[in-house]
Amino acid sequence: MSRGVQLPDASARLSRTSLLGADVARLPYVSASREEALRKLDVHRVGDLLFHVPYRYLDFSHAHSIETAPIGSVCTVVAVVDRVLQKRPRPNLTVTEVALVDDTGVMNVAFFKQPWIAQQIKRGDRLAVMGKVEFSYGFKQMASPHFEKLDASAKTGSILPVHRVHEGLTAAWMRRIVSTALEQAVDLCDPIPARLRAGRRLMSLSRALRQIHFPSSTGQVKLARRRLAYEEVLYLQLALRLRNDANLLEVRPVAHVRGEHAAALIAALPFELSSEQRAAVDDIQRDMMNPGRVMNRLLLGDVGTGKTAVASAALALVVDTGTQACVMAPTGVLAQQYAVKCGPLLDAAGIRWALLTGSTGHRERERILHDLASGSLHVLFGTHAVLSDDVRFAHLSFVVIDEQHRFGVGQRNILRSKGPGADLLVMTATPIPRTLALSVYGDLDTSIIRTRPVPGAGVSTRVLDDANRDIAWGAVRAALESGQQAYVICPLVNEKEPEDELEDVPGVEAMDGGGRRSRPPLRSVEREAEELSRMFPDRVVDVLHGKMPPREKDRVIEAFRAGAIDVLVSTTVVEVGVDVPNATVMVVENGERFGLAALHQLRGRVGRGKLSGSCYVMCSLKRSRSKRNVSLDRLEALESTADGFALAELDLRLRHEGEILGLRQHGGVSLRFVDLDDDVDIVEAAHDDACELLRYAPRLHATATLPLRHEVIDRYGDVFKEVSGG
Repeated sequence: MSRGVQLPDASARLSRTSLLGADVARLPYVSASREEALRKLDVHRVGDLLFHVPYRYLDFSHAHSIETAPIGSVCTVVAVVDRVLQKRPRPNLTVTEVALVDDTGVMNVAFFKQPWIAQQIKRGDRLAVMGKVEFSYGFKQMASPHFEKLDASAKTGSILPVHRVHEGLTAAWMRRIVSTALEQAVDLCDPIPARLRAGRRLMSLSRALRQIHFPSSTGQVKLARRRLAYEEVLYLQLALRLRNDANLLEVRPVAHVRGEHAAALIAALPFELSSEQRAAVDDIQRDMMNPGRVMNRLLLGDVGTGKTAVASAALALVVDTGTQACVMAPTGVLAQQYAVKCGPLLDAAGIRWALLTGSTGHRERERILHDLASGSLHVLFGTHAVLSDDVRFAHLSFVVIDEQHRFGVGQRNILRSKGPGADLLVMTATPIPRTLALSVYGDLDTSIIRTRPVPGAGVSTRVLDDANRDIAWGAVRAALESGQQAYVICPLVNEKEPEDELEDVPGVEAMDGGGRRSRPPLRSVEREAEELSRMFPDRVVDVLHGKMPPREKDRVIEAFRAGAIDVLVSTTVVEVGVDVPNATVMVVENGERFGLAALHQLRGRVGRGKLSGSCYVMCSLKRSRSKRNVSLDRLEALESTADGFALAELDLRLRHEGEILGLRQHGGVSLRFVDLDDDVDIVEAAHDDACELLRYAPRLHATATLPLRHEVIDRYGDVFKEVSGG
């Protein structure tokens, strides 16, 4: 090394890196009012501020004059305000007109229903506007463009970031504060090893933060986001795997054996396993028989693909091994369905089993607990009730959790703690795109069943508006006259139930007659049941919803399964686990208020046997010629395809990934930078690198991986406490 070159002072870099954890109030320009605004944006530390990235950019490097702004294109124009005029063409409409001028001409800009803009902009202000350029009445025009008031520091030729702000903090002040923070945090220690960054062609952390906030080009923005997206998935992968590894430290895996009970159960199946089912059984049993590793596997299958048969084949191994298994379902309905479908198979194979839910009687519960503790009971099906402290196993070696995304991380760990070293099988009937599966279930090996081994007659789906409601009720009437049954699904139990408890689905607002946004009224189970009882007076109409006592829910399900109920009016509690082949028609009210996954699961309740099924989805929204509606897009996709995996990919494009599976259940996981639809390569790279890093340093205790360990603990410490304890 030449004399004139000095190595960077490591202690200085560490000091600058530690600044990320400092309170944002210590930064210059952060007055009391700005501090309050920052905290309302959930910016508390300097690190929070640097990861509060712009949501858009004004590209002055391609800014146009008024004369050169191309008509019909979206572009940025920088000009001076000449006049601000506010008009009210009708009582409920305010239009703020702004005339912009530069050396080349005049352009009119109109802001609709934003009267406050007249107070924000005055004559002489220099303005950057970004929007689609139109031509009308002899002038170029823009309607409701993005705009930014420019100060002297905003120079033509640059790319100006626009951050989300709050009252008390302008975008210009946010830029000053962020710029100061970046100056103080320059040349940060990068948690990701240089060799890994070089192999993936990633920016350093310091450069990525600088370019994401104050980019030198639009290409640099993309590269900076790529770096931040990669680290986001990498840290999540490491956290998931470290959490699993921490639970499995110092435990001895159970080497299951395949014997006469496993063979007897396969022989008891009423059908031949499909090739995909057989492959899944082989994957699971091979993992369970491995003496050197605890199984962590995800069984992913669409509605009706036969996951229950696969799980049953795995359950039999515990009896051959002399141990026990527990199957936990999110609802009593689903747990009971397991008992109904798996029970006869287990009986035929000589396997003792029991069902434990909130509605289990005291005497029956005591018997089950005694048999579990003694080891004479082999398989337990249940709900959250199996998590109780008094539920003790003689030797729990296999845990099955269905619809895992409905449980929290803590609940999964509680059940596994009842059998240290127990193999884990997670199942879900919610089709998941590959990128989402790698991100959220990246700590699990995956088996997938895509096709139905017994196709059934299938189900057709039709979306109807209120004017065609008679079509749906006509189909229900025809089914009842043929001796079949029907479901009617409503979003609410009753009118008093708050709407904010429903799934947060975008695109549910409609325009009323006065041009105002409104949400269509929601139909409830109780009111719908009353109306249907009057519509079908000679038929038995009953209700089912999650607020009913467990015993009452069990009674209704059994009555419907037995054919004693003709029309079951329910909430989405029947989404999974209810299997009544004689039910052939389903009507879903307020279809716009359900996500694609829920609708796909619901329609899977009909057409399960020899009789074809029909699903009618009622929708109050109307298609607008000028505006796209994601809710209507979802419903049209539901009509056009029965492929759950294709629908899952579409759902991922239409909605944020966290809304699909409830990522909050995974410890507040939020993927802000990665786009799971477009960033397949980033997700796969981060997944592979996390596996490789943990093979190199299983607890990230190596010198090169300690910064990564610190980042994982910093981001997921509240959930993954065991990581910091090791």
